[in-house]
Amino acid sequence: MRLPDPLAAAARLRNALVDPAGRERTMLIVLLAYLLMWTAYGTIAKSSQGLHADMTELVTWSRDLAWGYKHPPLAAAIVRLWFSIFPVAEWSYYLLAMLMPTTALWIAWRLAADYLDPPKRLAGVLLLMLVPFFNFHALKFNVNTVLMPFWAAATFFFLRSYATRNLGYAALAGIFAAACMLGKYWSVFLLAGLVAAALIDRRRAVYFRSAAPWITVLVGAVVIAPHVLWLFRHDFAPFAYAIAVHGEHGFANTAASVLGYLAGSAAYVAVPVIVVLAAARPSLAAIGDMTWPRDADRRLVAAAFWTPLLFPALGALASGTEITSLWSMSAWTLLPIVLLSPEGVTLREVDTRRLVAVAVAVPLLALLAAPVIAINVQRHGPPPASAQANLLASEVERLWRQTTPLPLRFVGGDVELADGVATYAVDRPRVLTGMPQPSTAMLARSGRAIVCFAEDAGCRGAAPATAQRVESDILRNFLRQPGKAQRYTIFIVPPGP
Repeated sequence: MRLPDPLAAAARLRNALVDPAGRERTMLIVLLAYLLMWTAYGTIAKSSQGLHADMTELVTWSRDLAWGYKHPPLAAAIVRLWFSIFPVAEWSYYLLAMLMPTTALWIAWRLAADYLDPPKRLAGVLLLMLVPFFNFHALKFNVNTVLMPFWAAATFFFLRSYATRNLGYAALAGIFAAACMLGKYWSVFLLAGLVAAALIDRRRAVYFRSAAPWITVLVGAVVIAPHVLWLFRHDFAPFAYAIAVHGEHGFANTAASVLGYLAGSAAYVAVPVIVVLAAARPSLAAIGDMTWPRDADRRLVAAAFWTPLLFPALGALASGTEITSLWSMSAWTLLPIVLLSPEGVTLREVDTRRLVAVAVAVPLLALLAAPVIAINVQRHGPPPASAQANLLASEVERLWRQTTPLPLRFVGGDVELADGVATYAVDRPRVLTGMPQPSTAMLARSGRAIVCFAEDAGCRGAAPATAQRVESDILRNFLRQPGKAQRYTIFIVPPGP
């Protein structure tokens, strides 16, 4: 039997993706396959380690939906909406996580149509698929991941608004700019960068004399106003958290983190850059045109790309704040346009065929490797708070059911353990640790479970003396690979009259 020719299949797919008659539909199918393959990879590769603490924390926040936490509320609101539709399960959470970069890829595809010809437009999206932010790192859904589609959309509508002064685009730019700030305050660098790009552009007078920028500001202010009010009412608590965790560092530590941010960010996108340089072999003039283009439209794009990427370095040095390259994951939507839009950069048809083949091969190879990765993680011992969370939740619920037929409504104790139990528990309880507290009367009527590591004397000491106490050893085996036992102390405070 004749085996299929991968390169011939890649050529057919490449032709379908540049064909005006069906390329939009074909790209949607490709992105759907991308979404499903990386979701399957995450579900299998991470099956021995459970959900990351960032992900279970967001589930906790979504049960007590508010206008703010230690971060703004967008990620928690999305989790709340998602799990009102889908079951709380690892596969569905990874599906949500991968929906973020996949949506960003779709926006990048639409945005590239304004600046690149069809083959380069295709190559740009394929290059982004080779950036780890759009697959491996995106599987951990958190306040960084959630920014990817919203930064992309804000950038897209800003550029459209600037070019056309269309009030619809201006309003959408304001909505998505505010949404970015509701995702993470890091987005201030996007907003500052887009303002700087507008001011740098020689057409700025026409733009600022139009209604477009003021519609953007007005709509954005209306969208973000409830969160600003929440900040005033809570003494700007997220800022205090950010300073406590990342701020007030000496110049040497800050400078080292800035260098790490810049070097790490460059390393994450090294593959697309190397591919373009190797395939196109641009002259020094073309490389200069990549960095700072000659024509106004592309220079605006370059400014909108470089400023949000570089402003964090200046901000960190000025404020003594440590930053990390992972936080740049939302800043790469415009990279394909910067790399490929110069006239001196040309790609052959064979180059795009090879890119298609590689972009298809990477998730397939990752999917094949996923079981091996899961077993290897098990051998090295994943963190018990995440790996054993589902088993601990089952044990807590078993003990609770022995005490009362009423649903488990509250869980306290160690914050990561409580978050994990709340995520996996059938009753979907709320978490007490680090969250708004119910009234004393409600807590007494509902009762609660408290979960601690057995060796954590501080956590155990905070439990009421009248609580029922159980020591429980939990061991999670995975595909016949033995895990490491962990002892937990579980307190059951039964509901009162």
